[in-house]
Order: sequence, then structure tokens, then C-alpha cells
Amino acid sequence: MLRIGMLTSGGDCQALNAAMRGVYKSIMNNATEPVEFYGFLNGYQGLMYGRFKLLTDRDFTGLMTKGGTFLGTSRTPFKEIREPDKDGNDKVALMKQTYYKLMLDCLVMLGGNGSTKTANLLSEEGLNVVTLPKTIDNDLYGTDMTFGFQSAVDIATRAIDEIHTTASSHNRVFIVEVMGHKVGWLPLNAGMAGGADIILLPEIPYDIKKVADAIEQRAKTGHQFTIIAVAEGAISKEDAALSKKEYKKKLAKSKYPSVSYEIAAEIQKLTGREVRVTVPGHTQRGGAPCAYDRVFASRLGAEAGKLILKKQYGFMVGYKNREMVKVPLKEVAGKLKVIDPKSEIIKEAKMLGICFGD
Repeated sequence: MLRIGMLTSGGDCQALNAAMRGVYKSIMNNATEPVEFYGFLNGYQGLMYGRFKLLTDRDFTGLMTKGGTFLGTSRTPFKEIREPDKDGNDKVALMKQTYYKLMLDCLVMLGGNGSTKTANLLSEEGLNVVTLPKTIDNDLYGTDMTFGFQSAVDIATRAIDEIHTTASSHNRVFIVEVMGHKVGWLPLNAGMAGGADIILLPEIPYDIKKVADAIEQRAKTGHQFTIIAVAEGAISKEDAALSKKEYKKKLAKSKYPSVSYEIAAEIQKLTGREVRVTVPGHTQRGGAPCAYDRVFASRLGAEAGKLILKKQYGFMVGYKNREMVKVPLKEVAGKLKVIDPKSEIIKEAKMLGICFGD
């Protein structure tokens, strides 16, 4: 009997269900022994407290087009994983206890950066773990692509697309705030796809005067409106020079709900132009996965199934140079895949006339 546990952790995204379906189908269609799948509810919390259900074919029917996760998810910050729970219990010990009580042969975890750090910790503690790269931010180290990313890019792009007509009708500056707290792959791709004139990213601290100059330069060439894609983690050069403690203190005192509103106020002050802010927010995580993510997540799931059947554990299934690869968890955990300001895609975007405020 092969017993497999599965959970989804961290923020939800499109194609989580498709990825789990891929794991299930690949194993059920190729295993040479009976198989049981246990789904842990609401992420690592389910593993800690033994909240699970035995999964059957019915659970995996009709999942390809459904967004979110049928198992539910939650955020369990890695920095708190070694802290006792509210009852004084060791969280890692609780997870190991559930794993061994169910006599699992492997735990499959679908999650992003923080969740992968916890998966690596469990692997170091002796559990058999395989992970799949889930995040709309595409910031997981060791893989060129994560599932959920392309679907989120499509949604954010549509938001920028819809802004164009109202921006041009009123000759306004429009800011579309796109998710991306530490890494800007999503706003970069959505901004380029949506024809944004200015894109502000966490990796490239901006000079607000250069942003204002770019807006004025467009006006001189007959373009009276401007579209700006702003990452939620965009940061000015002045703020980037602060220590983390100083920056957090500044944010705590800020009168603005997000960086986009602060940028809007500064642009209006420098240019005198009307500025509006649009925040698509969690719509970027929602809805049905796009065709690319359905195929990609299914392939990742099949590759995870292959590793499990070969009893190869301690890996994340990744995608490098158009090929599926297995990446040791210890090489992934704790690392972010950030945008290099000198990368080709940034150079190409600048050639197209896009301003990054640097």
C-alpha cells in the first residue's frame, strides 16, 4: 500500500486543483500497488492537527477549470514554525506525529517560498517530501515558471487594458497596482502586455521626478494620458536607502493605504495632472486557470507522481530551459528569484520606451 498526503499552503492561486489532479492521476494510472491519498485541510494547519479526508476519484473530477483549492489553504509563516502553538505544542512535532500516524510514504506540498522552507524543514526532519511550485509571483528559486503566474498575468493585463479607454477619454494619469510585494515579475509582464508607459518594480527603486518627467514628455509628444503599472512593493530611491526598521516605521505612520496612492499624490503635486488609482487586488488570484496553467500544472503534477513512484524525495519539481527538472529542496528554500535590473527583458522594455523611474 502506497499512502500519500497532500496539502496546499500559502496564498491561493489558479491551477492548484489542476496540479493536484495531475499528481493523483499520474500515480493512480501507473502505480503497481494499491494507493491511498489523504488531503490535509487548510494547509499545514491540517497536517498539524490531523484534519484530513481520504480522497477518491470523485474529489478529482471536474477540477481542471476550477480556481482556488478544494482542500483549502492557510498561511503558516516559516518564521513562526518553531514557536509553540497556542496550547504550547511543538508545531513541527505535531506535523510529524500526523505523518507517522497515517503511515504516509510521502507528503506532497503545493506552495510558494515560505511554504517550501517549511517543506524543506520537514524533509530535514526525516519526512519524504515532494513539492510543486505554486505562486502568482513567479519568484520561486530553481524554476523558470510557477503555476498560477500566467493566469494572474492575464487578469492584471485585462485590468490595464480596460483602463486605456477611460484614461484617454479624460486625459488622466492612471495607476494600476499589481501584486508583487518583493518581486516584480507579475507587474513587469502585465505592464508590458497591457501597454503601460511606466512600470515601477521592487527591484528598481524609482525617482519620482523621473516618473513625472516621463509623463510630461508623453504630453509634449501628444499623449495626454499615461498608464503606470505599480508593484505593490515598489519603493522610491529615498526609501530604499532606509534600513528595514526605518522603512517599516515610515510605513506604519503613512497616511496612504498603499504605495500607489503615495505615488499618485506626488505625481499630482509635481505635474498638476489628475491621477486615479485602480487596485485589482485578489482578483489576480481568482477565477479559472488559463489554458497554459492547466497544461503546466498538469505536467508538474505528473512529474511529481513520477518522483514518488521512483521513491525520489526531497525535491521540488521545477521547469528550466523548457524541461521539467527535479531541484533539491535545500537549494530552493529561503531563496527568491528576483528581476535583474540589467536583464534582457528590462533592456528590451526600455527600448520600447517604457520608463522604470531609474
